[in-house]
Amino acid sequence: MSITREEKRIVVGITGASGAIYANRLIEELLARVARVYCIATDAGRQVCDYELNGSECTFNLKKTLAGEVAPEYRQTLRIFDHNDLFSPIASGSSAPSHVVIVPCSMGSLARISSGMSSNLLERSADVALKQKIPLIICPRETPFNTIHLQNLLNLSQMGVHIVPMMPAFYQKPKTINDLVDFMVGRILELLGLEHKLYVPWNSRMR
Repeated sequence: MSITREEKRIVVGITGASGAIYANRLIEELLARVARVYCIATDAGRQVCDYELNGSECTFNLKKTLAGEVAPEYRQTLRIFDHNDLFSPIASGSSAPSHVVIVPCSMGSLARISSGMSSNLLERSADVALKQKIPLIICPRETPFNTIHLQNLLNLSQMGVHIVPMMPAFYQKPKTINDLVDFMVGRILELLGLEHKLYVPWNSRMR
């Protein structure tokens, strides 16, 4: 059964890897496009947001939102869940979201998701996506990868998970950090089936 853009309910999970700005920008874009955005941040994810997002130029403020300051214009669309809240509706396949995105994804969270160990709501939401066979997008932010990392990524890829490393391209001639962030957020939106104008596609004049 196809899902319309308006019906999409998307989980955005935020772990303790560097790259909180990607999550901030993705949520900002999703809030203008979909019916519901569920946000889950681990304790380490919240700490990274506090540390990295002081200078963010996004209209949506993830740092303040995670601290409980949800702007009025987002209250109908955005739901914030504590990572220990296993009574959340998205903890069950009977109330599964339409998509799950983990961005950025730490190697610890990656390992637990790959092995089926759900120690919090973020990892449980990924487990629900796998068992219900709904789209799961994992955005690792680590370099270099060791063999264990690669084995975990391969394991998830073989289960149909989209692996989207935070590796921006440069053919769009980026001029700012925001241009680099928008490239990666655009790639995620494409996998979610959402149109965007965050960057110009490669060789678009020849399409």
